[in-house]
Amino acid sequence: MNEVIQTILAHKSIRKFKSEPLSEETVTTLVECAQAASTSSYQQVYTIIGVEDKEKKRKLAELAGNQSYVADNGYFFVFCLDYNRHLLASEMKETNVSETIESTEGFIVGTVDVALAAQNLAIAAESLGLGIVYIGGIRNNLKEVSELMDCPDYVLPLFGMAVGYPDAEPGKKPRMPIEGVFHKNRYQKKEDSLNYLKQYDEESAEYYTKRTGGKRVEGWVSQMAANMAVPTRTYMKDFVHSKGLNKR
Repeated sequence: MNEVIQTILAHKSIRKFKSEPLSEETVTTLVECAQAASTSSYQQVYTIIGVEDKEKKRKLAELAGNQSYVADNGYFFVFCLDYNRHLLASEMKETNVSETIESTEGFIVGTVDVALAAQNLAIAAESLGLGIVYIGGIRNNLKEVSELMDCPDYVLPLFGMAVGYPDAEPGKKPRMPIEGVFHKNRYQKKEDSLNYLKQYDEESAEYYTKRTGGKRVEGWVSQMAANMAVPTRTYMKDFVHSKGLNKR
């Protein structure tokens, strides 16, 4: 097993970082790694905003649900779906790309591009001995985050990522059995899915029981059934439309 695979398989989210900031060279390297990711039809539908201003990081932490590690880390990145530059390119060449960038296909292309770039950055960071944690909480108050980052129309912050030198050693959460997510030639039968879910629920419940000393005992199935019973961020569709995206 090579070092790249070892790094990927060793991933765990870090939520406590040392106060040591990332060097400018490291930040640049991480962004270059993000740019090396695959991108649909060479479109590169993303912008990464590096947040260095301490007050902005503090405000982002507040908007993301008072998550302290959004403010206290080595560096904070905000990953945005960005069609603004494509609009500018069309203006430069006197064409019209509105139908493309406002389409559902365009929205899917953009979100996939952002995710691919972010995961490249995450793996690069972990290969350097850094820790990372994704921050979907910025979508709790996306209008305010968008204004804080000065994002124009056709630019949508999707998530953040805190990066830094780990100051904690959390346990590695068990993942779904590979048979539960890797189906060969066809989607697996319901009874097979139920068997794998039962197995995973027991394994993840054991993990949480040990990690919390019995204070938390619910497994993955119980967590998902409870957490997803109440929808969150239901304003999102209207806000995405207000940014000129996913309208067609």
